[in-house]
Amino acid sequence: MSPDTMKIDRFELDAGMIERARAAARAITGSMQQHIDAHTTTAVERTVCRLLGINGVDEAGVPLPNVVVDAVADKGKLGQGVAYWLGSACLEHGITLDEAVLDLAIGKLDITACPRPKEEVEKALYPIAASAIERIIENKQKREALIKKLGLGQTPWLYVIVATGNIYEDMVQAKAAARQGADIIAVIRSTGQSLLDYVPYGATTEGFGGTYATQENFRLMRAALDEVGEEIGKYVRLVNYSSGLCMPEIAALGAMERLDLMLSDSMYGILFRDINMERTFVDQFFSRRILALGGLIINTGEDNYLTTDDAYESAHTVIASQFINEQFALAAGLSPWQIGLGHAFQMNPYMEDGLLNEIAQAQLIRQLFPEYPIKFMPPTKYMTGNIFFGHLLNAMFNFVSVLTGQSIHLLGMLTEAIHTPYLQDRHLSIENAKYIMNNARHLADEVVYAKDGRIEKRARAVLEKAVDLLDYIRSRGLMEALEEGTFAAVKRPRKGGKGYDGVVEKSPDYYNPFETLLPRRAPAGGDVTCW
Repeated sequence: MSPDTMKIDRFELDAGMIERARAAARAITGSMQQHIDAHTTTAVERTVCRLLGINGVDEAGVPLPNVVVDAVADKGKLGQGVAYWLGSACLEHGITLDEAVLDLAIGKLDITACPRPKEEVEKALYPIAASAIERIIENKQKREALIKKLGLGQTPWLYVIVATGNIYEDMVQAKAAARQGADIIAVIRSTGQSLLDYVPYGATTEGFGGTYATQENFRLMRAALDEVGEEIGKYVRLVNYSSGLCMPEIAALGAMERLDLMLSDSMYGILFRDINMERTFVDQFFSRRILALGGLIINTGEDNYLTTDDAYESAHTVIASQFINEQFALAAGLSPWQIGLGHAFQMNPYMEDGLLNEIAQAQLIRQLFPEYPIKFMPPTKYMTGNIFFGHLLNAMFNFVSVLTGQSIHLLGMLTEAIHTPYLQDRHLSIENAKYIMNNARHLADEVVYAKDGRIEKRARAVLEKAVDLLDYIRSRGLMEALEEGTFAAVKRPRKGGKGYDGVVEKSPDYYNPFETLLPRRAPAGGDVTCW
């Protein structure tokens, strides 16, 4: 069920309060945008290299984008932008980009030694940059064509994870899940990849708790899902994780290999991976501009707040973060149909009326963001290893999802907290969700919540607290609020965390050819392929 096929406005909410929340979020993100626009990062510059076609590794196995960016950074000249120095070297020596990179990698060339007029560099690199943009647009068009040909499953789309560590085994499991009814396949990343300051190269067959995100792995899995999609007559979406120290690089690789969704949160890396906040805000903005162009749907990470904080007491922090994520996303050029805000079914299952509180939260989010493909995450915090209890809890989660018209539904596994899911675990979870969602498909059209009843009062109270929190963050500043532990009960220092040394102030003559080629604010209208 999508927002197009159900009644959205079920609670009587104060429209003025909702606009006050958005106004505060716009002010918060607008203030941050000044920092974002004034800085680049080593990850952004490596992404520029990748978009310009620089790929592969050197003799020591170091990815060539890292080789190039590190060489420029070591000279203290990254503030001008890596594209400027690459273009200058090509013009000065009459060589191609590939030749310049290979000469640099073997120590034969210092690309920062011969600066050329910026106008000459722009003219030389524009056709290469435009070609990269065209490739991403062509992928978007191919996705749209396949969706029109094959169609999509009913919402909530059923989203499952594969995570064997071996991309070839992942392909087998992903196809099996698609045949069982999954609409979306996520290839979870190997544990710790978000802390690697490089993207591994090629297909990988070993990973811990997941499979490495690489361009070749993206290509292989996309081909596998296209194959099974033709077989079952449904377009199957592919997900990966644009987060961590390589956030924009992975976004670019996903757009180039036609992934469909990307985990892309403005604060997840700060809170849960201790990545420096100044770097994260710059990286997420450039990442999302790429994803906007490619027509990918993002998923934000507010669900994670409730794994470290109490889902009842801190529900308002999820709403406040969603308003902030919304404004960052719109500023980066994402349309509403691309903004998959996240939340989760994480109330203590032993609390009285916990189900009512879950319904209040899910319906509130659906009503506040009616045009958005909301992503609903399953219960994990209170899973005990009792598979019967877990299966029952997941059934309640499935029920709330269809009742409140969620869009993207990450299936809970009855073996959560025991082991990585087996094929049969996914089968049972898909069967559970399909049964409930089919049997309760139009229940939402028949339900009216009691005016001023427990559910509606709870929703209003959460919204009021979220607005007060946004006003507070507006008065303090977002980075100061993060230092205080406002979200997920986690405190992070502004100048600390991983990757701070990769934040670089832009020079007045900074050059990045994609600054003008990528979208920056949401276009009018929507996209017919959203639902």
